[in-house]
Amino acid sequence: MRLTPGAASLDALAMTAMVVLCASWGGGQVAVKLAYADVPPVLQAAIRSAGAGLLVWIWMRIRGVRFAEGGRTRLPGAIAGLLFAAEFMLLFWSLAYTSAGRAVVFLYVAPFVVAIGAHLFVPGERIRLVQLVGMGLAFAGLVVLFGAEAPADLPRYLLGDVMALAAGVLWGATTVLIKASPLARASPEKVLLYQLAISAMALPVVALAVGERVDAFPGAVSLASLAYQTIWVAFITYLVWFALVRSYSAPRLSAFTFLAPVFGTLAGTAILDEPFTAQVVVTLVLISAGIVLVNRPVPAAAGQPSPSTSRME
Repeated sequence: MRLTPGAASLDALAMTAMVVLCASWGGGQVAVKLAYADVPPVLQAAIRSAGAGLLVWIWMRIRGVRFAEGGRTRLPGAIAGLLFAAEFMLLFWSLAYTSAGRAVVFLYVAPFVVAIGAHLFVPGERIRLVQLVGMGLAFAGLVVLFGAEAPADLPRYLLGDVMALAAGVLWGATTVLIKASPLARASPEKVLLYQLAISAMALPVVALAVGERVDAFPGAVSLASLAYQTIWVAFITYLVWFALVRSYSAPRLSAFTFLAPVFGTLAGTAILDEPFTAQVVVTLVLISAGIVLVNRPVPAAAGQPSPSTSRME
C-alpha cells in the first residue's frame, strides 16, 4: 500500500513497536490453530473480519474519517476485499495440514510478489539487481522447507504448504492492486475497511457452502484466540503500523518484517510443540535475508527524497 511516510530514522520507540508488531503477526497462525477445536477455519476468518471491520468503522467515526469519497475506489476496493477473503480462507485452511511455523514462512512470499507486481504494473517502480538476489535467496529457502519433513508426512504438509503459499501470493496481489489503483490515494482506514467488510460478507458464505458450523459455545482458549486475532492483530496492530509509517521511513520499517516468520516459527515450537529443525533454521535465514534485500531503499539522487512504499494487511 503506498503511503506518505516521514523520513525520520527509527528511534528506540519505533524499533520496539516494530518488534512487538512482528511478534504479533508471526503468532497469528498459532492463535488460529489454538481455536481450531471449537471454531472451524473459515468461520474464524469471518469472525475476525467482521469484528475488526466494526472496530475500524467506529474508529473512523470517532476520528471523522470519511468513507464515501466518490466512486473511483469502489471497484478496486471490492476486488481487494475478495482477494483478502480468499487469502485468509486459504491461510486458515492451510493450518489444518501444515504447521503454523511453516505456514507463516510460506505466507511471507508476499514481499517478492509485490516487487514483481510493482515492476509490471506500478509506474516508476522497477526490480533492481539486489531485489533479484533477495528473491533468489527466498526461493532457495522455500525449496529447503518443502523437503524438511519425513517422506511419510510430506503429502499432508505439502497441501498445507501450497495453500499458505497461495495465500502469500494473494496477499502480494492485493498490495499491488492497492498500489496501482485509486486506493493508493485513499485513507489507510478506508482501504482496510474495504478488505475487512467485503471479506466479512464473503467468508460466511464460503463457510456455509463447505458445511462449517460451531457445535458448542467456544472454550476460553478459543475465545481468547478470536479476541487476539480480531482486536489486537486486525485492529490495533494495523492502526499502529499506519501511524508508524506516517512518522518514520517506510523502507526502514519494512526491513523489520523479516522478524515475523522468525517469531511465527518460534511460537509454533514453544506453544504447539512443532519441530524446529536444521532445515527450518536455514529457511528462516534465507527468507530473512531475502526480505531485507527486497526492502532495501533505492538510493536517492542529490536533493531528492528516497521513494518508499509500504504494505500491511
